Amino acid sequence: MPAFVIIEVDITDQEKYNAYKELTPATVSAYGGKFVLRGNPVKILEGDWNHERLVMLQFPSKEKAEAWYNSDGYQHAKSIRKDAAKANFLMIES
Repeated sequence: MPAFVIIEVDITDQEKYNAYKELTPATVSAYGGKFVLRGNPVKILEGDWNHERLVMLQFPSKEKAEAWYNSDGYQHAKSIRKDAAKANFLMIES
């Protein structure tokens, strides 16, 4: 069953975040994942939402999504992101 990782992002250092963005795609694809969407600005049609950027990843399973998130490759990228942005990560199976 596919799993999606939804990420709400507020960038605090664009230069460092750009380095994170360059590292992340290879880590995602290594676990069978792909970017479904990534971008900003987000237009709010209804309700409250106050984040700068929204990213959605799709993986073949929740196990693959969790393996990616905990992988050594992503941990390196994640350490860069933590200095470049505030983010919330959510996972859901479809």
